[in-house]
Amino acid sequence: MSSVKENLDMVREKIKNSCNVSNRKIDEVTLLAVTKTVDVDKVLEAIENGVKDVGENKPQELARKYEVIGDKVNWHLIGSLQTNKVKYIIDKVYMIHSLDRIVLCEEIQKRAEKIDKTINCLVQINISKEESKHGIYKEGAIDFIKEVANNYNNIKIKGLMTMAPFTENKDEVRKVFRGLKELAVEIDKLNINNVSMEYLSMGMSNDYEIAIEEGSNIVRVGTSIFGARNYDK
Repeated sequence: MSSVKENLDMVREKIKNSCNVSNRKIDEVTLLAVTKTVDVDKVLEAIENGVKDVGENKPQELARKYEVIGDKVNWHLIGSLQTNKVKYIIDKVYMIHSLDRIVLCEEIQKRAEKIDKTINCLVQINISKEESKHGIYKEGAIDFIKEVANNYNNIKIKGLMTMAPFTENKDEVRKVFRGLKELAVEIDKLNINNVSMEYLSMGMSNDYEIAIEEGSNIVRVGTSIFGARNYDK
């Protein structure tokens, strides 16, 4: 069984290769270590080996691990976020990757205002239109982003996030990532106040190399770093 360090070395090498293929610099891509169901000692091991950004799916898990690890890393909330869970992470999170509805914006705004904090958010887009996935359809993204920019001052939209279908068909995966990049370029041209397309969060353990080739600059990698995990915990 490979160590966290060995796995990280391998992932970084693949990121480097994908950057070379797409004529990009490796420091353009943030490796986000996804720590769903991973114990704190393993997370600390990853941090010791240079991980600076950590992603959690569940707000309570992020809060629990934050109590031990603190702000040694940037904490990202990458899973679907229920409004009643915002309170657990609002003062801890560096970025929320799953902004996808106005009712969530209202709760984030309310909580952020109270602590005088601006929250970095990515809008989750469901490019593939799979029913099993969260996110706004591409067609509704611009109207949603404009509404957020106009009405929620404590939310700073910093880019977009998507998930590709879990399939062996690489062309299908590539098409989804390309679709998100095209949308980001379209939004960028609109110069919407308080909105930037600085980040594209796309690519996971099974497809992050393709994602980088298509413009991703945040890859969310868990299994390839920490090994297969028991998601029933």
